[in-house]
Formats: sequence, C-alpha cells, structure tokens
Amino acid sequence: MPSLSVLGPGGVGGFLAAALARAGERVTVVAREDTAELIRRDGLAVRSVRLGSFRATPEAVPVLTEDVDVLLVATKATALPTALGRVNARPALVVPLLNGLDHMEVLRSRFGADRVAAGTIRIEADRPRAGEIVQTSPFLRVDLAADDRRVAARLPALVSALERAQVPAVLQDSEKQILWSKLVRLNALACTTSAADRPIGFIRSDPDWRRDLIGCIEEAAAVANADGARIDPAARLAELDDAHAELGSSMQRDIAAGREPELDAIPGAVLRAGARHGLKCPTIARLAVEIARRAGIAPPRADGGPAD
Repeated sequence: MPSLSVLGPGGVGGFLAAALARAGERVTVVAREDTAELIRRDGLAVRSVRLGSFRATPEAVPVLTEDVDVLLVATKATALPTALGRVNARPALVVPLLNGLDHMEVLRSRFGADRVAAGTIRIEADRPRAGEIVQTSPFLRVDLAADDRRVAARLPALVSALERAQVPAVLQDSEKQILWSKLVRLNALACTTSAADRPIGFIRSDPDWRRDLIGCIEEAAAVANADGARIDPAARLAELDDAHAELGSSMQRDIAAGREPELDAIPGAVLRAGARHGLKCPTIARLAVEIARRAGIAPPRADGGPAD
C-alpha cells in the first residue's frame, strides 16, 4: 500500500483524499493551516452521486515533510506556486491533476523529470466551503501516463490504490495524448460557458454559440495534433453534445464567485502552443478576451506576457 499525499483539498483533491481515506489508504492532505486544522478536527464531508454521502478523516498537515510514495497535486493552476511552498519533501512520484499544460514544466523543474507523470481527471465536483465536497455528476475517471519508463513503472501502484477507492483509473501510452484530450474538450466548455455565463445546453442549442463551441474544438484540436497528440474534433464535440444540459465549468463558477479564473492555464495554454506551431486560434482568442473582461483581469497572450 503506497503512502499518498494530496496537495489542495478543493473539489478534486478533497474528493480523492476522502475516497482514498474511506478505502483505508494511507493518505495525508496538505493544506493551509486553518484548513488542515478543520480537516483534522471534522474530517471531509462528501456528497457524491457516485459514492454516496460519507465523512472521511485523512491526516492533514500545513507542510509536507514526509517523503511519500505519491504526491497528487490537485490545486488550481493559479494557486500552484503558493501551494508548492507547502511541500518540503521529495516524493517518489508526483502526479498533477491540474488543467492545462504548463504545470508539467513547473513540477519537473521542482521535483525532477524522473519523478513527474501526467495525469488528468474527469469529474464534476466543487467545494462549497472548506471541508465539504459535492460531486454532482456520476462520470469519474483518472487517466495517467508517463513517457519516461522509470516514472511509468511507478504508476500501477497508484492505479491500484485509486481502484480500491472506487475511482476508475486508466494507464495510457502518451502524456500529450491525455493532456490534450482533456484540454481540447475543457477549453471549449470553459470558454463558451464562461463567456456566455450559460450552461452547455444553451451553448449547444444557440446557433451562434454552437459555432463558437465548434470553433474552439477545431482550433484546439489542430494545435494538439501539431503538438504530437491525436485528437478527433468530432469525438470531442460528441462528448459535449452528450453532456447533461446543465453542465457548466469551473471557470464559470470561479467568475461567478469572484475568484480568479484559470484563463491563462486553459485558453492561454492553447494559444501559446498554437503560437509555437504557427497556428492561430481566433475563436479561442476572442472568447478569452470576453472572459477576461467579465472577470476584470488581463487576457492571456500567446507569448505568456501581460496583455496590451
């Protein structure tokens, strides 16, 4: 049984930490002092359409000092630099479950290329308040991949731990494939629902917004394929056409709550990758500007610098 730590007990990290703890896994949550104290005292309360309602009591610390087998990084991209300050250890395996692409280089610079795998999660979960997690859709899956064989050899133990916690996990062959498979879909969902402030059902049914949805998918898929992935835009569109009509995005919820959205990590990552490959993404760029206006922040630029 591997020792596991979860950095960031939000909707994703809190759900995984609670599910792993309920299954009897050795798991420690790494969080801010006040949140860690709350979890130590009250545990994590989960309401899940997949796992039911339960309370779990994982260990919780403000700073990780133990060299654990696996560190699951489940912060928002906007919070990653600060959160990494709470890790004073050298995990054998680091698996980020963040949105976007750029966090991979950040984590490899910090922990070493021979310790970091790629990971993505499909889940609709939120943290209405500290210590409370709500999962609202039954779909749940973690995808894992490592191009480095030394890192890949450490992944099966994590898959087994997740499966024991009733979290489906799949080993894939390519880091870029799993990262782009999620990013193409998520970028289209986040850009359209956040710019319109409406759920995917409205986006699909309105002719103008559907054109934008398709444009986001096709532009991001072209960038992904130039970057070494194999993404079928029709398949990504079919996934969003099959999603329940009230599906929104975490970016949309962040804007509504006055939190900084992951604009740089999601459409910004696509725009920067497009620039590297000489590809323009006019629909994504336009919607990113509109989202930035709604959120009161600067839009991302393809070079990653500040907006004009």
